[in-house]
Amino acid sequence: MSNDKQDKQFVTEITPQGEDFSRWYIDVIKKADLMDYSPVRGCIVFRPDGYEIWEHIQQDLDRRFKETGHRNAYFPLFIPESFFEKEKEHIEGFNPELPWVTEAGGDKLEERLAIRPTSETMFGHMYSKWIQSYRDLPVLINQWANVVRWEKRTLPFLRTSEFLWQEGHTAHETETEAREETMRMLEVYRDFVESFLAIPVITGQKSPSEKFAGARDTYSIEAMMKDGRAVQAGTSHFMGTNFAEAFEIQYLSRENTQEYAHTTSWGVSTRLIGALIMVHGDDRGLALPPKVAPKQVMIIPIGPPKTRDMVVGRADELFAELKKAGVRVGIDDRADVRPGWKFNEYEMRGIPVRLEIGPRDMENGVCVLVSRITGEKKQVALENIVTEVQNMLEQVQQEMYDRALAFRQENMHEVDTLDEMKAIMEEKRGFFIAGWDGTIESEAKVKEETGATIRNIPFQLDVQKEKCLVTGEPAKHTVVFARAY
Repeated sequence: MSNDKQDKQFVTEITPQGEDFSRWYIDVIKKADLMDYSPVRGCIVFRPDGYEIWEHIQQDLDRRFKETGHRNAYFPLFIPESFFEKEKEHIEGFNPELPWVTEAGGDKLEERLAIRPTSETMFGHMYSKWIQSYRDLPVLINQWANVVRWEKRTLPFLRTSEFLWQEGHTAHETETEAREETMRMLEVYRDFVESFLAIPVITGQKSPSEKFAGARDTYSIEAMMKDGRAVQAGTSHFMGTNFAEAFEIQYLSRENTQEYAHTTSWGVSTRLIGALIMVHGDDRGLALPPKVAPKQVMIIPIGPPKTRDMVVGRADELFAELKKAGVRVGIDDRADVRPGWKFNEYEMRGIPVRLEIGPRDMENGVCVLVSRITGEKKQVALENIVTEVQNMLEQVQQEMYDRALAFRQENMHEVDTLDEMKAIMEEKRGFFIAGWDGTIESEAKVKEETGATIRNIPFQLDVQKEKCLVTGEPAKHTVVFARAY
């Protein structure tokens, strides 16, 4: 087989998105070495490239949490069954997904222990011990942890039986303060996902049937994937005093009376990695925004064997210069692999910028930068290499956001009736803006007939619908419907 055919075959090993999006997704994450399947059903192994994406997400979010006054702690993985009994709505919401530990060390346990699906109950128990007076408030704690929800249908990163996340849990004197915290953290998520992951989101409130089990109000950020489906990219919950009453989180107020604390919780998980892949990837493979990419630049020396040592030597110098400037850079100087194969390889892995340098470039004091997103080739002076690379990385980051936003706008559909929505769904993908009368019955009918759910009631929309798409009655809300992961 010729080398050209080898190069072409490399890309054909990825199923085109238009042919089978789910297959494309699995092909890409496996081929890019982000994960592998574990011997335990529904659980995956994060390979280093996949885990490093999570590390970059973690580091940037952690900085934002600390800037808003939160501190990290760690709570147990095992939660006594009696804790769940205290908040009935909470246990009913999670019961189908809970794995239980019933014996340990050969002995049957006196009380079953749930493997953490979320930690509201454990935080509630501890906060009831720690909070005695208004002087102890607010309590602003975040936890980076793993959780387990025994999913029947799994998809790597997006829905797995065990996944990684952060969960913030806070307690406040007043409802006003707790609501401010809920919205503050939702805005932290929105800004992070849009500016760091280059994913545009719709911010809004969940409908009562879609809110978190045990919450008074749930708010979310919703992102559109390339197949038109939604991913809930982050949630923030106002709990009111529900958990405080269940777990006796009381404090002596400034007026010397016993009051219940107002609590919140908020979280994002490794499903952000799945969203990242599905929003930005294409038929060539991954496309990673520079801010989150494990490697931002890959240097590829080019040229005949007789000039190889000279070119590789100069490439090594560029590598050192970029690394010193804080760029996450790699170099592929393998002599036995053709440049064309390397180009395909690093495009498939989503590396934002490729740097090519050959003997003629060196003579002219230049190299070539290639954008993963546009394919643009730009000749730049070696003496300005750090500035030029940083500029292209910024450009790629912005272009990725702009492209994702344009895609979402192209695939937003306004509908007035359920029949109209069903007709469009047969031909097009995307989100549907519609009026809703606020009833559970209308919401359920849409889900039953289309598989779409209310993603949220957006805070900002250019259009307001006057009639419910199901009943034709006056709309209480204008909402976004979509099929979701």
